[in-house]
Amino acid sequence: MTNYYYIIASLPALSRDWKFGDRTAEGLIGEIKSLSTRKDLETIGFVESGFNDDNLNADFYRKALTHRSPFIREYYAFDLDVRNAKVRFLNKALGRDMERDVITLGEDGQDASPDSAEAARIGTILQDSDILARERAIDALYWDRLDEMTVQHYFDLDVILAFILKLHIIDRWHLLDEQTGREMFRKLVEEVTATFKGVEYNPSPDGRAGKR
Repeated sequence: MTNYYYIIASLPALSRDWKFGDRTAEGLIGEIKSLSTRKDLETIGFVESGFNDDNLNADFYRKALTHRSPFIREYYAFDLDVRNAKVRFLNKALGRDMERDVITLGEDGQDASPDSAEAARIGTILQDSDILARERAIDALYWDRLDEMTVQHYFDLDVILAFILKLHIIDRWHLLDEQTGREMFRKLVEEVTATFKGVEYNPSPDGRAGKR
């Protein structure tokens, strides 16, 4: 027997500017897990594995897009679209092949949905020279998508998974400042240029990619 009603009724209502107070993301997720079934813990564990960037490779997305949970399939298809759009944007800024380092899944060499509306929206967002504004706008895309995915759900696992993902967004921004934002951008550039030998790229003070 599941405890969805009890779990969800005990959770705080989240907003993007929600403050933890004396609670922590780890503590809240721990409370959820303590009341979850073994099967649900496996699903939660898969979602949490997507918080580690080292896991986000083609094999992970193949598993996600064929997962038994429709929520996981939809969320990580969206996540793949957004991440590939980021890589394409940086490739263009760095003068590289647009498809370099894009995660592809099918035998035809295409990613899940390369013509998605999210790809166009993320392209517009990434034009913003304000690093923190860009990152917050991207997270707003995720937040809005989670709202759309759970609009007809009230007391089920999808609501809990969306809560955990939103909590991760809030936790990421909890102590974020401008310098941290610049380091996030530097890390993103380094990730997609790791194999680009002979030229070093660094973000300029205004947040744009520069060459030296």
